[in-house]
Amino acid sequence: MISLFSLNVTITHVCQFFISVFLGICFLQSGADKLIDYRGNLAWLEGHFSNSILKNIVPTMLHTITLFELTGGALCVVGVLDLLIFGGNKLIFYGFVINAISLNMLFFGQRVSKDYEGAAVLVGYFFLTILGILTFHWP
Repeated sequence: MISLFSLNVTITHVCQFFISVFLGICFLQSGADKLIDYRGNLAWLEGHFSNSILKNIVPTMLHTITLFELTGGALCVVGVLDLLIFGGNKLIFYGFVINAISLNMLFFGQRVSKDYEGAAVLVGYFFLTILGILTFHWP
């Protein structure tokens, strides 16, 4: 276990900490932006998906991805606090999994809308998220 008052820190904990901080910032900012500028995001997405099979469900997609981004980001941030204070890392794991689901949803949307450059940008985030998941060792 790791805590602020313990020196029993492993490289796995360090990786989980930094990946979780990074993804927490990324997903909380992205979700918060969708809430703060909902109309702007909705208008942009409606244009983005106007020629795709998803054009009629854009508001539902925006609500869903916002919920997933905020949940995954929050779990990562709260998970970092849990790791530092109590030595727990389950919240970080759940955050990573929800972030992986979010990234798959985003990737699907980018591919369907034929925004291949946008889809390519997500690959790095996905690799980092999967690397984070791989830091967990299950018996």
